[in-house]
Amino acid sequence: MHVEALEVLPELLGRLGIGEPVLVGHSDGGSIALIHAAMNRSVRGLVVMAPHVFVEDISVKSIAEAKTAFESTDLAQKLGRYHADAAKTFRGWNDVWLHPDFRSWNIEEVLRGYIVRCSRSRASTTNTGRWRSSTRSPGRPAVRSSCCAWPTAAIPAARPAAVVLEAMVSFIDRLEGGS
Repeated sequence: MHVEALEVLPELLGRLGIGEPVLVGHSDGGSIALIHAAMNRSVRGLVVMAPHVFVEDISVKSIAEAKTAFESTDLAQKLGRYHADAAKTFRGWNDVWLHPDFRSWNIEEVLRGYIVRCSRSRASTTNTGRWRSSTRSPGRPAVRSSCCAWPTAAIPAARPAAVVLEAMVSFIDRLEGGS
């Protein structure tokens, strides 16, 4: 995720001529957005949904279950609708997360003191709840970016798309100086 956040995303933003992005990410994409924002002062805002800040047992369990589903159901065919090589895409994600060395992956130190103000957050004992409490560090900037975050326990995918989109538009509108 660091390569995506620190190499791929800056190159893409540069090619597109986007200087002060509002980044939107879910799950790994949320983590990529957080890492990028913590290292780049140009990020205007973040909308992150169920980002990973460290590896949780529940995530590894779910990802192992996804592997079983990929191997024993029509999941590969379904993913093939969206990916040219569903197996390569799936394995590129799944194999990393299930590798024993990945269990120590953690971006709390990268984020410490950088991103602390989140609207639309709910109390959570999972990843984002811990992240919110771990990012307040003396001697570092209190706020580097505005952030709209949903913790793992309130994954927007389980909400109607219109509700999530409305919240995102409202948040971005406030960043732009709207109501």
